[in-house]
Amino acid sequence: QVQLVESGGGLVQPGGSLRLSCAASGIISGLFTMAWYRQAAGKQRELVASMTPGGTSTYADSVKGRFTISRDNARSTVYLQMNSLESEDTAVYYCNVRLGAGYWGQGTQVTVSS
Repeated sequence: QVQLVESGGGLVQPGGSLRLSCAASGIISGLFTMAWYRQAAGKQRELVASMTPGGTSTYADSVKGRFTISRDNARSTVYLQMNSLESEDTAVYYCNVRLGAGYWGQGTQVTVSS
């Protein structure tokens, strides 16, 4: 059974940083593209960043230069380092693995506010 568990969300002031983690179990996560999505209140879920098994990463234009996705295949964990956070980054952040129809974590809330 595939399971994704996110952690690391919280409340941070504008300009601050957070690092999200997503621990995968039930799969060899290193074989699949892993991604982070987010969904703000009243908006559709959007892709934030993804990384292929070979290490190629892609980012939404809104986070380029501020967010970095990385993965530790030995730990079956993918990370999202978020710097220079803005109020517009406030959302629930979800981890995703591109296997079959896709699997999702439960989400972790990130709130950027002074």
